[in-house]
Amino acid sequence: QVQLVESGGGLVQAGGSLRLSCAASGRIFSIDAMAWYRQAPGNQRELVAAVSRGGSTNTADSVKGRFTISRDNAKNTVYLQMNSLKPEDTAVYYCNAERLTSYKGSSFYTGDYWGQGTQVTVSS
Repeated sequence: QVQLVESGGGLVQAGGSLRLSCAASGRIFSIDAMAWYRQAPGNQRELVAAVSRGGSTNTADSVKGRFTISRDNAKNTVYLQMNSLKPEDTAVYYCNAERLTSYKGSSFYTGDYWGQGTQVTVSS
């Protein structure tokens, strides 16, 4: 059974920093892309940043220069370093693993997985 577990959220003042982590566990053979999304109350879920297995990254314009995504393939873990946080960054942040291939015996299964979400609150 594959699980994505996020950590690192919390309350921080504007201008502060937080580092989110998301670890995928289970019988994992490979993970293609990993990403962070966020959803604020009343808004749709939006992509914050994504990183490919090879390390190529894509970052939303709203956080470019402030947020950095990285991953450790050996640990099946993705990170989001968030600096210079603003009140508008307040949201629930979700980890996503795209085209994650898991196995059971000699059988393989590929699908997309989501974490449970972690709250980030930035006070002004």
